[in-house]
Amino acid sequence: MCSTSAADKLKADKDTPQALKDFGLRISKLLGLDEQQSVQILQCYLQEDYRATRNTLKAVLQDERQSQALLLKIADYYYEERLCVLRCVLHLLTYFQDERHPYSAEYSNCVSKLEKDLVSTYRQQFESLSKSEAPTWETHGNLMTERQVSHWFVQCLKEQALLLEILFLYYAYFEMPPNELSTFTRLFKEQGFGQRQTNRHLVDKSMDVLVERIGYFSSLILVEGMDIDFLHKCALEDRTEQHQFYDQQDICKEVDQMLLTFGDISHHGPVLLAWVLLRHTLRPEEVSSVIRRLGHTTLQLGVFQYLTNMLQALGSTGNNCTASTARMCIYGLMSFVITSFEEDTLGSQQHLINAACEVLAAPSLAELFWESPNMGLGVILDSAVGVFPYKTGPLLQLLTALLSDKSTAKKVYTFLDKMSFYTEAYKHKPNDVISREDGTLWRRQTPKLLYPLGVGQTNLRMPQGCFGLVCEGKQLSVGEQGFLVRWEYSYSSWTLFTCEIEMLLHVVSTADVLAHCERVKPILDLVHKIISTDWTVSDCLLPLTSRIYMLLQRLTSVINPPVDVITSCVNCLIALAARQPGKVWSSLHHTGFLPFAATPLTNMGMKAGNYGNLLVLIEQPRGEYSVTIAFLRLVTTLVKGQLGSTQSRGLIPCVLLVLKEMLPTYHKWRYNTYGVRERIGCLILELVHAILNLNQDGESEGSAPSLQSLCIYSLANTEAGQAVVNIMGVGVDTINMVLAAQPSSGGSEGPGQVLIQTVKLAFSVTNNVIRLKPQSDTASPLEQALTQHGGHSNNLIAVLAKYIYHKHDPALPRLAIQLLKRLATVAPMSVYACLGSDAAAIRDAFLTRLQSRTEDMRIKVTILEFLTVAVETQPGLIELFLNLETKDGSDGAKEFSLGEWSCLSVVLELLDSKQQGKYWCPPLLHRAALAFLHALWQDRRDSALSVLRTKEKFWENLTTPLFGNLPPPSETTEVCVCVCVCAHKYGVLDPCLKAALESFSSKRRYEFWSDYVRDLVCVACDGEEEGLRSLSESQMLISAWRTLLILSTSHSEVMHLKDDSVRQKLFMDVLEGTKAALLMSQSVFCLRLGSMMVTLLLILLKQWKRCVCLLMPSLLPPLSLMLESVLHAEQQLTDRTKAKLLSALILALQNQGLNGGEITQLPQLLLCVCEMVQDEALALIDSTRHTIQRGDVQEDSMETDSPHFQKDQQDSVCVLALHLSKELCRADEDGEQWLQVVRKLPVLPSVLSALELSLRSKQNLYFTEAALHLLLTLARTPQGAAAVAGAGVIQSICLPLLSVYEGPSNGATQAFVRKSQDAPSWPGVYRLSLSLMESLLKTVRYNFINEALDFVGVHQERILQCLNAVRTVQSLACLDEADHTVGFLLQLSNFCKEWQFHLPQLLRDVQVNLCYLCQTCTYLLHSKKMLHHYLQAKNGEGLPPGPHPQRVIQPASKELVEGEREEAESKALQAVQCSLLKILSKTLATLQHFTPDCCQILLDQSMDLAEYRTLFVLSFTTPAFDSDVAPSFGTLMATINVALSMLGEVVQRHSSTEVSRNTSVMSLLMFSMENCFYVLISQAVRCLKDPSVLPRDKQRLKQELSSELSTLLSTLFRFFRRGSPSSPASGLLPSLQPKPPTPGSKATPEGQEPFIQLVQAFVRHVQR
Repeated sequence: MCSTSAADKLKADKDTPQALKDFGLRISKLLGLDEQQSVQILQCYLQEDYRATRNTLKAVLQDERQSQALLLKIADYYYEERLCVLRCVLHLLTYFQDERHPYSAEYSNCVSKLEKDLVSTYRQQFESLSKSEAPTWETHGNLMTERQVSHWFVQCLKEQALLLEILFLYYAYFEMPPNELSTFTRLFKEQGFGQRQTNRHLVDKSMDVLVERIGYFSSLILVEGMDIDFLHKCALEDRTEQHQFYDQQDICKEVDQMLLTFGDISHHGPVLLAWVLLRHTLRPEEVSSVIRRLGHTTLQLGVFQYLTNMLQALGSTGNNCTASTARMCIYGLMSFVITSFEEDTLGSQQHLINAACEVLAAPSLAELFWESPNMGLGVILDSAVGVFPYKTGPLLQLLTALLSDKSTAKKVYTFLDKMSFYTEAYKHKPNDVISREDGTLWRRQTPKLLYPLGVGQTNLRMPQGCFGLVCEGKQLSVGEQGFLVRWEYSYSSWTLFTCEIEMLLHVVSTADVLAHCERVKPILDLVHKIISTDWTVSDCLLPLTSRIYMLLQRLTSVINPPVDVITSCVNCLIALAARQPGKVWSSLHHTGFLPFAATPLTNMGMKAGNYGNLLVLIEQPRGEYSVTIAFLRLVTTLVKGQLGSTQSRGLIPCVLLVLKEMLPTYHKWRYNTYGVRERIGCLILELVHAILNLNQDGESEGSAPSLQSLCIYSLANTEAGQAVVNIMGVGVDTINMVLAAQPSSGGSEGPGQVLIQTVKLAFSVTNNVIRLKPQSDTASPLEQALTQHGGHSNNLIAVLAKYIYHKHDPALPRLAIQLLKRLATVAPMSVYACLGSDAAAIRDAFLTRLQSRTEDMRIKVTILEFLTVAVETQPGLIELFLNLETKDGSDGAKEFSLGEWSCLSVVLELLDSKQQGKYWCPPLLHRAALAFLHALWQDRRDSALSVLRTKEKFWENLTTPLFGNLPPPSETTEVCVCVCVCAHKYGVLDPCLKAALESFSSKRRYEFWSDYVRDLVCVACDGEEEGLRSLSESQMLISAWRTLLILSTSHSEVMHLKDDSVRQKLFMDVLEGTKAALLMSQSVFCLRLGSMMVTLLLILLKQWKRCVCLLMPSLLPPLSLMLESVLHAEQQLTDRTKAKLLSALILALQNQGLNGGEITQLPQLLLCVCEMVQDEALALIDSTRHTIQRGDVQEDSMETDSPHFQKDQQDSVCVLALHLSKELCRADEDGEQWLQVVRKLPVLPSVLSALELSLRSKQNLYFTEAALHLLLTLARTPQGAAAVAGAGVIQSICLPLLSVYEGPSNGATQAFVRKSQDAPSWPGVYRLSLSLMESLLKTVRYNFINEALDFVGVHQERILQCLNAVRTVQSLACLDEADHTVGFLLQLSNFCKEWQFHLPQLLRDVQVNLCYLCQTCTYLLHSKKMLHHYLQAKNGEGLPPGPHPQRVIQPASKELVEGEREEAESKALQAVQCSLLKILSKTLATLQHFTPDCCQILLDQSMDLAEYRTLFVLSFTTPAFDSDVAPSFGTLMATINVALSMLGEVVQRHSSTEVSRNTSVMSLLMFSMENCFYVLISQAVRCLKDPSVLPRDKQRLKQELSSELSTLLSTLFRFFRRGSPSSPASGLLPSLQPKPPTPGSKATPEGQEPFIQLVQAFVRHVQR
């Protein structure tokens, strides 16, 4: 109470504000506390339970109405805190001796300190509470209204009940001295076991439960104080004098006197019973009269009924220590009572059995019973056996209670399986029985069928000669006369039970049905319990369980169905369905019990089934729902059983009934019992939750919806969703009210706990619906209900956020925050706006729980995860939580600092390296804090990051985990490094971060983490089954390490990773980890891990090529192994992995090829890759055909930036496999290995078939290119070329290739697109095809000539167009095609006679076009200015992509940019010139084959000139750029002159850096000159010998040639004296040879060049 000293101390306190002191005085008056206490309570309330911001407190205190509301809330808070203190003591007493509890030692220490004063203190407190006067408005102020007084009294009763509960538990552990028993007896007598409260006039109906609870604990304390267990033990061992009451006669007499006055209250019963037992056992002769009187009173009070009611009221024994202890106490009492007294003297057998069953519900008592089944309660069991099976109920009820685990289940099964007595009732002695004279012993003369309607296994046959004992003293049921006979007959009760059920099936439609139901229900309850406890017994019970389906069908069809028996049937099926869902479902859906579809599911014609009718007609009118509860549990069990898709769809009518008829309306039904409504709601949501968590892999596509999609649709779009929203909207205050109204101190079975569980399920269900719902543009009704804004913070978002104030179950606020996180991610709304004026207060509550060191860790993690998501999606909310304050800095820029309620302060505290490893900052929480910082960085929250960087030791704390050593990965560790690695990517590098990175390198942390991650991958892949949680953490760490290494490749300077030896070690570790993951290709997790690792491997291989190339020989074997391993894994999972592996192998092969290494794995790898190519090609054929059938093929021209089909991508498995095959083919120099593979596998036909289909449909560009590259590489060896030709390459390419350049409308005009030469395109495919034909013809020669002629005949129009197009289009792509075309014609010109025979006109056209082409090239090479003009005017795209000039050019850099542009244009011009030169040289080489051989025509006078046509006209004018001017001898002379002038230019710049390019150009020029001279001489001699040429023209020809060639020769002599390269000896171009052309020697002696000697000889011949 108030005291002046406390008031004085409060006045003297300078730290407390005056407003709080004043308000403390008001609290003091209301609650009757001293002033200091009141202020402390106020401060605690403000810290823990105040739901507004501190800034609003002043206004609240000044406003009278608001301050009164605050006073009442503080009173509630004070009352709740008092109860919590008592619950803490109760918790200590519950677990201080439980060795399984992690803190049992600490609890034991606390109890030992409390022990001394606990009893006296709590007893005094109990007395004062029971005697205290109720407060009034005169003494406690005008706020003490009647309602508040009633509230005070409820609190008083709760505290009394809790105090007694604590004392009871205390005395369960510690012995009660006799004098204490006397004291407690007197106290409870005065208080009337709770019913004679000083303020009993205040007791109303709602408080009866609390008053009863006080009575129960009063009774239990006194029974426990008598120590009946020890008394029983003393009596058995005949040492009763050792009991503490033996020599306490005075106290015993005192208690006798008090107990003699008992008898008017039911709570007296157990106390009297225990005391009678105590007195009877210790000194029976002295107090026999007292014992008789007390015993008579006890039985009058119905003690065993009372015990049953008490134990039921105390609750089940799940995690309720009080209930278990009470049962232990009563077990001892009942065992001793039944042992000490005759059962007949103890009242009704049924009451005894009910009490015994309730007692045996405690966990360990059933095992205790079976240890000595003939003692104690075993007497009741014997008694029940004595009337079995005349009465089945008593025995089965007991045995059901005696089932607790597998060992007891086996004992119960065996007990019933081997029965030796059969008790029957007779009204009269039957004729087939003879008896003794006294009639006590009967003997059967004939065998008897015990069940007249049963057949076969469903009957029992009592044999002839059985003896039966007539039971004396055993009465039949009330109102019946006759005998009870106990036959000595051995049988199995399980067979009897089957007979009973069969009997019920026979009489189900008769008047006997109810009597039989009474016999069958205990059987079904036992079956349910035994199967639930030990599944192995179920096979033995098959005859029994198989009849339950028929029983269910028949019982639910009768007019007035027995609901309790139906419930028991369904419960049995639940137990069976837990292990055999498919079997139960297939038997059950024929019974008509469950709802079903009358028509196919698509029409949704549903029938409610027998259950639906029973719900509407029986259960709802009665208000009892046992069948509904069982039905919901059954459907949930079937759903969790993961039935097949067909069976799951069979459950759709059941689920529809729940979603349409039950979930929206169950709260409106009539209920007789409190708590059933909440239970049904919880079960409905459990069912929905189970469906939403189903694994959908097994769902097949079909017309009918799946269970999950049906659930999602119903919840998102129908009233069911609104019902779930209403459940979530219950709110934290309602839950607190329900919890406050509960009488018990804890446990998990109260209505409050059920409500919390229901709300949690609603959160989870909603979260899953939003997660799984198909994406759509419009919001569903559920989403609208979740996100609609309501006034005054009524909207659901605010309600969800306020669950942060809930304290009882940490999972409730956690799930609410998780749902908020989901909504913040997907819903288009502002959480901050929804919170309205409560936003700051809710922020404070979030941060308070986040800061608390005693808070549940998972709540903290969830809060941080929510904030992490909010960084990106909720800008307003995250600004509220960041709470940054701004001020102008000295330089005018804004400076930021942390506000008082900033989440960054908490996060920084969590990051502090000194906090790590403490219980309040486990690694998981640390990781969540790092993830939040990472989100801030990713979202570029510069204001927050600028504040963080200024904090002392920020970078040091952030990187601390990277310098710690984790235990080996074989132990499960929560890795906190994952996001810390990513944190290295913070923007501008601070000096502290630089130092940390340097330290990371110098302390060899790269090597440590590399080793660790490698081992982690290996361990994770080996021990995948150990648990998915550690796997996901492993994956996070591996992913972070991967990010760090990728970052290091591009920023090696910053990351200090430049040492080649370290890089090689890291690379080999990655390789080893990748190998470990991918060799476990049957595991999905390992494949995902392998895919991550192989990506890293590929990046390192590309970026660290220089230092890794030394490791190449050791790289191919593991890569080959990995490829083989993933080859046969599931395709969807491995496509990306295969692609990356193939890329890595290609890189490795290219590098090894450059180093000239030998490949030992070639045969095996080749076979593996070719198998892959074959499979992929066949799959591509199928997918392409499918695409064509769907009509998806678009008619686009050469542009293929977006491939049509998903499979055809530049990095698809198919394309990369072809590229790898090409590399392997290059490595196989002689082609032997390839031949062996081609013989084993039909790989070429598969590729060619896919190629043909792709060309025809103009699809799969990347595949087509890759396939042609492979064929081209194969064609370079004779065996490979023969294999390609023999496989039918011409059929696959020749005609289908037409569709590549022939569109439906574009014709030939778009044939030459100005496009980058290297980009994949269909013209590129055509060019590759030309190269392939050229290569095959060159290698196979005459064996391929017919195919080559077919090709040139089919594509003659394109070929001639291409030769002509060089005049108009000088893009590199067009010139490249011309180059390929002329190259092919060059090879074909070797077979002129065959060509002439098959395609004479085409040959003539080609010859003419080649001459014109020669003229065009000469002109373009001669006139550089004209060529430059053409390139600028027409072919802008021909310029290679150089540095693009900036749009805004600074004056200082204009000249520089102009210079860059000129250089780019110059390079483009040189590239075009080089292409023209190649075309010219090949053209002249081809023309050489179309003109007579020089030696032959000069020496052979009888040569037939008609074989060779005249190619050039007799004219010596310089060629014009005009198609009307025919090519002439002047063209050839001009060509030689142009070549000579270009040669001079090249020699002048020979000193430049482009040595190889210059050498190549010089060789081309020499080659062109040589061929040009050859053609010129040959054509000239042909003209001179041609009789059709006029003599005048011949003379002119001689003169012109003599003068022109003489001039040319003198120029050549001068040139060769300076030194030049010699002409290549072969007729092929240097550019097509694998080795680069070699420069010639110094100047050769004059006239030594063969072609110069030839020209000299010709000049002499002409001048003759």
